[in-house]
Amino acid sequence: MRRPKLEVADIFHHHAAAWRRANAGHVSLGQLKVMSAIECCRSAALGGHVEHCEDCGHSRIADNSCRNRHCPKCQGAAAKDWLAAREADLLPVGYFHLVFTLPAEIAPVAYQNKAVVYDLLFQAAAETLLTIAADPKHLGARIGATAVLHTWGSAMTHHPHLHMIVPGGGISLDGTRWVACRPGFLVPVRVLSRLFRRLFLSRLADAHATGRLAFFGELDGLRDRQAFAAHLAPLGRKNWFVYAKPPFAGPEAVLAYLARYTHRVAISNSRLVGLDERGVTFRDKDYRRNGRERLRTMTLAPDEFIRRFLLHVLPKGFHRIRHYGLLASATCKANIARAKELIAAPPISIDPATQHDDADMAAGVAADHRPPCPCCGGRMIIVESFRRGNAPRGPPSPRAGGRAAMP
Repeated sequence: MRRPKLEVADIFHHHAAAWRRANAGHVSLGQLKVMSAIECCRSAALGGHVEHCEDCGHSRIADNSCRNRHCPKCQGAAAKDWLAAREADLLPVGYFHLVFTLPAEIAPVAYQNKAVVYDLLFQAAAETLLTIAADPKHLGARIGATAVLHTWGSAMTHHPHLHMIVPGGGISLDGTRWVACRPGFLVPVRVLSRLFRRLFLSRLADAHATGRLAFFGELDGLRDRQAFAAHLAPLGRKNWFVYAKPPFAGPEAVLAYLARYTHRVAISNSRLVGLDERGVTFRDKDYRRNGRERLRTMTLAPDEFIRRFLLHVLPKGFHRIRHYGLLASATCKANIARAKELIAAPPISIDPATQHDDADMAAGVAADHRPPCPCCGGRMIIVESFRRGNAPRGPPSPRAGGRAAMP
């Protein structure tokens, strides 16, 4: 794979030191760790290893990856692992893509209380979907969903929302049959929006009443319960954005789509266009426009680019991929087997060796995906590792190429 001409790491290398000095005392430890990881990723600073081809004997030296879940270079391998583990859970039905978005008025509160508010977003969206689907007036079935948190818009502004991938049907409430949704229609979006709004606002008010929210800076006045209630009051009358896209063309399309969403970071290296005296230029989409007019480029000063990128660092241990209903981890295998039995679907076989724990995947822990041998395409295995700042004990074989990066 060709290395992009410009990477987020390059921007950090040129401007992060000055940015850290200018913002000393206003940057969290988590943000500093993310910056350091991206700057060191696939460099000698993290040590490395020697890989040897099992077939032709070719050797190469590879620098270690940071494996941080916010690093644009490390998430491709993590996505491959996660998707392989999900393949066995696919059902031979249409899948829907739903988006639950928090209003702009909630975004500042969410930023100052990431763990609490993002968790409420997951809870409210999942309960909304499962409740409406179980209602006999709608689908009348137990359904499943995979939810993925994104906190950014195309321009890296703070825009918390959930993407949910949902099978087009579920198991009847008595467990005796598969209930398929109507063609191209899962549940009413307007009904989803209203229940989502009520559940989220109620739980956010409860979080404030129990002292689980913190406020500082411009939001300091929201510490007062009456001020907070006044801030939320207009939102109870506002239409909340819940969007349902048409169903996918089949399970394979679902996997391809999930690959673009599950391990995405605030901006990928492929969107970067240039870094010069004007700042950082990257490709952007203006969703208020249609067609080609939607595509554009945006240039930000380096310090603003770094600030926006770091807006999206998640709290330590926070799981940004979660499963609900039939797909909840504890009962997923049994539920999928029962659903396939009711749909009369043949089982999908998968190598158990590809299975990985969702908590690890959500934390950004990738399995060992090394590029194949450049000479014969064979499998490369690690024959030696060396620590940071050290070099391998001996040179690779005479046929060894230059340094290669481990994904």
